[in-house]
Amino acid sequence: MRGNRGRDTEPERRLRALLHARGLRYRVSARPLPNLRRTADIVFPKARVAVFVDGCYWHGCPQHHRPATKNSNFWRTKIAENKRRDAETNRALAAEAWTVLRFWEHEDALTVAESVIEVINNKTPKLH
Repeated sequence: MRGNRGRDTEPERRLRALLHARGLRYRVSARPLPNLRRTADIVFPKARVAVFVDGCYWHGCPQHHRPATKNSNFWRTKIAENKRRDAETNRALAAEAWTVLRFWEHEDALTVAESVIEVINNKTPKLH
C-alpha cells in the first residue's frame, strides 16, 4: 500500500500543468475547510472550488472498478467507505458554499481542465 500515492499522481500532475499553463494558481493537496480533516487535490480558495481527481479503484469507478478477488470482503467495505466519505465531504463543502468538482483518473486531462477553468471563470469576478 505504501506505493499508492495520496497526492501528486500522474492524472493530478497533468491537470495541474494544464491549469498552471492557463495562468491559474491554486493550492495542492490542501484542506478547503481547516476544521474538516479532508484534503482536496487542487484548491482555489478565493473562488471556493475544490477539485478531486479520484482513482478508479479506490473510489469505485462504475466504468473501471473491478472487485478484488483476494480479501474481497475487506476491499468491498473499504471502497464503500471511501464512497461514503466522498459523499460526506461533498455535503460538508457544499454547506460552506464551496463548489466541489470530482473527476475520475481516466478522464481526459484537457477536458477536465476546461471544465475547471469554466467553473473558476464563472465564480471569479471579471476585471474591466
